[in-house]
Amino acid sequence: MRGARIDRRLLHYHGAMRPPSDPSCPDLEPFATAMALVDSQLDLRAINPAMHEWLGAGARAWRGEPLALIDAQPPRLRDAASRALAEQRRVWLRGARLRSAIGERGADVALTPLAPAGVLLEVHPALADAAAGARLSESLRGFAHEVKNPLAGLRGAAQLLQRRAGDAAAADLAGLIVGEADRLAALSDRLLHQRARLRLAEVNPHEVIERVIALVGASEDAPRVRRDYDPSLPALPLDADRVQQALLNLARNAVEAGARELAWRTRAEHHARLGDHAGLALRIDLVDDGRGVPAAIADSLFEPLVSARAGGTGLGLALAREVALEHGGDLEHAGRPGATVFTLRLPFGAAGAGAA
Repeated sequence: MRGARIDRRLLHYHGAMRPPSDPSCPDLEPFATAMALVDSQLDLRAINPAMHEWLGAGARAWRGEPLALIDAQPPRLRDAASRALAEQRRVWLRGARLRSAIGERGADVALTPLAPAGVLLEVHPALADAAAGARLSESLRGFAHEVKNPLAGLRGAAQLLQRRAGDAAAADLAGLIVGEADRLAALSDRLLHQRARLRLAEVNPHEVIERVIALVGASEDAPRVRRDYDPSLPALPLDADRVQQALLNLARNAVEAGARELAWRTRAEHHARLGDHAGLALRIDLVDDGRGVPAAIADSLFEPLVSARAGGTGLGLALAREVALEHGGDLEHAGRPGATVFTLRLPFGAAGAGAA
């Protein structure tokens, strides 16, 4: 399975992909993810068949070459590998551009220190990559087209209930349905018109979270909610509808995974690393006590059409990550069953390339 989780126990020190007379090189051949081993001198030491295919050339054309040879945005890739070695932590490059025998290609690249061999480089199709982007785009546009008529009927029924409501609480709930129907209709229009630019406005992030809490809490089996907000956070330039949809997708995924409690936490994170830049960022953590993410899909969780749930579309998390990237931010997952954490980081100040 593409994006299968890498278990270090499987990186045996033998195999056809290690250079001759080098027993320290792990065997990358069994993995379907495109991988390469980069040594401490930042040279390509070994690459697996999936990486051969991705680069469009055989092993002899790349093994022993400097890592910079495949970087279409030098020195971005080399700097990230050096940082992974120096800080002994995994470094992600979102939306990297790599050179191959068939031209430049977009990808998300993970660089993981792997003692004593060097750095393990993994190439994952990015949302901006043609194949992954096309799958997500077509799926979302099909959904947007099909959902518009039911939304109109839902909105009309909710308006009727709002007028006939016998108490203020019922009228408020009906109004919530009307507002969400309008928001989803607007999102559908934007999807059908392909990649509309962000509509930025100064937004209190806690107001966005509170609306998500209200939506998730409208069901009879709503989870408990804990809040740990930083009250000093300022309003930020965000597309409130898009960020709300991203957070709502995260919350609903947690509920579908059996979560009985959702904990929302906000912080201002200094020196947050977003892509190859570091700066001040808004950090939103959603912690849930559900079943967690199966290990088999942990590394491909944010790819379109990947789902741990039978009948799931696999679009919710892909869309949430796309929202983060549009704002120049990032979305990450960590944790274990009973303590699953999704972290959304959005930069203070100007948003990403999708901003108007």
